[in-house]
Amino acid sequence: MKVAIIGGVAGGASAATRLRRLDEKAEIILFEKGSYISYANCGLPYYIGNTIEDRNKLFIQTPEEFEKRFRIKVRVNEEVKSIDIESKKLTVEKLSSGEIYSETYDKLILSPGAEPLRPPVKGIDSPMVFTLRSVPDTDKIKEYVGRRNVKKAVVAGGGFIGLEMVENLHKLGIHVTVVEMADQVMAPLDYSMAAIVHAHVREKGVNLLLKEGVAGFEENDNGIEVELRSGARLQADMVIWSIGVRPDARLAKDAGIAIGALGGIQVNKYLQTSHPDVYAVGDAIEVKNPVTGKPSLIPLAGPANKQGRIAANNIVDENVEEYDGTIGTAIAKIFDLTVASAGASAKLLKREGIDYVSSYTHSSSHAGYYPDALPLSVKIVFSPHTGQLLGAQVIGFDGVDKRIEMLAGVIQRKGTVKELSDWEHAYAPPYSSAKDPVNMAGFVAENILEGKVKTIHWRDVNMKKFLLDVRTGSEFELGHIERAINIPLDDLRNNLDKIPKDKKVVIYCAVGLRGYLAYRILVQNGFDNVLNLSGGYKTYSMATLPANNIIEAEVKIMD
Repeated sequence: MKVAIIGGVAGGASAATRLRRLDEKAEIILFEKGSYISYANCGLPYYIGNTIEDRNKLFIQTPEEFEKRFRIKVRVNEEVKSIDIESKKLTVEKLSSGEIYSETYDKLILSPGAEPLRPPVKGIDSPMVFTLRSVPDTDKIKEYVGRRNVKKAVVAGGGFIGLEMVENLHKLGIHVTVVEMADQVMAPLDYSMAAIVHAHVREKGVNLLLKEGVAGFEENDNGIEVELRSGARLQADMVIWSIGVRPDARLAKDAGIAIGALGGIQVNKYLQTSHPDVYAVGDAIEVKNPVTGKPSLIPLAGPANKQGRIAANNIVDENVEEYDGTIGTAIAKIFDLTVASAGASAKLLKREGIDYVSSYTHSSSHAGYYPDALPLSVKIVFSPHTGQLLGAQVIGFDGVDKRIEMLAGVIQRKGTVKELSDWEHAYAPPYSSAKDPVNMAGFVAENILEGKVKTIHWRDVNMKKFLLDVRTGSEFELGHIERAINIPLDDLRNNLDKIPKDKKVVIYCAVGLRGYLAYRILVQNGFDNVLNLSGGYKTYSMATLPANNIIEAEVKIMD
């Protein structure tokens, strides 16, 4: 059997090595139009910021090591220009010489990845505008920063890679402005959780311009000027263009292979394309989102590696393993914060017309009495009918990774919030609490499902309701919702006559726990129109911070 693989890195390289482990006799050819077949693309921002100092540590396997260990023919700097599905032939160009030749195959795996979105913006081809997708991209940025003594940078796009670059440029002493067209950074998050990230990056001295787009670039004697859609102009020494990626499906489309509505290569549950001898993996394919049941594009290294392995299994043993899709579990370090998500967000569920309930909890990373316990915020979305956990978002300074993995496991197997309540975790004071933050999220969700509490969210709070703040007087003085009345929880039973029964009463505390206790007191004392603010004042205050600072940012940048 002769298998050709187009594209290396996560999907293609993992497929190639799995094929060799399963079939020692197969002829395997890996085509890569670049010079590198297996490298840590997720580590590229950290090499630029000198967290990873040795460039060689980015490379998992060189072409020479790959050929020697796995007896795979590695053809770097060779680009497959076209695929003839009927004759099973590839037309290949050797980029070093321009020579064109043909190669045959019995089975083909497509792993072309994704490419940065580069719309026709004026000046986008300037050598001062960079994308970050590959090792050569990284080398260009690294060399430029060192040579030009960069002091000011603009990052266009507030996604995971964009914000990782913000941190690493900031670490080099560069003043950074983020320009993001949406009203928030990190699209997989809901706004209320992204607001925590907004506050943190601004605390670090990063300018954040939301609901703002780039209209064009113009080089000048001082570097490059970034023209914004609002008409404002930012002067910078360099720009990182990071507004997203799209599947590189051109080869497949030209070959007559089916392309999905989202622009990715269509595959079935075995990762076969519309042609049975052609499989596809990685960032170029559309995968099923198990939560919504619909196709999605999820350009992540973890799923790509797993897809490569499964495609190899199915080529060798004729479709023995199904790929169940991905819930898009992702995590990023943004300065001191760790930000993670899994499954569907509330905004995605709303867009898809799927019923859901949201709840927020704010806990500590480990037992509060043990030193260095740090805040940990959790948002979950779940079905109001079955309690199925549909999505989760976790933000904090410690322990975020293990919580999102606990939550992702429940989402993957279509589990319910009851499982969160029952989850048996490893507990010792340095690592968790007797009631882990995941347990707490489950307890709150169960209370909502069972009718023990009715909640309201930060978007729905308005001044027509009676707002009852049950925090202490000192907490109230430090900040509160406008027109709220402060009756501390411990004094509530003695002050029930101060609360109207003919109005909707919204209770809030710092994070929601005391609000829940107050709710239970009121409903058992004849108050039947009561709501508890989910996530308390912490969620409300973060989510209602001003979204944009363009005037201040313009002054800072132009100084």
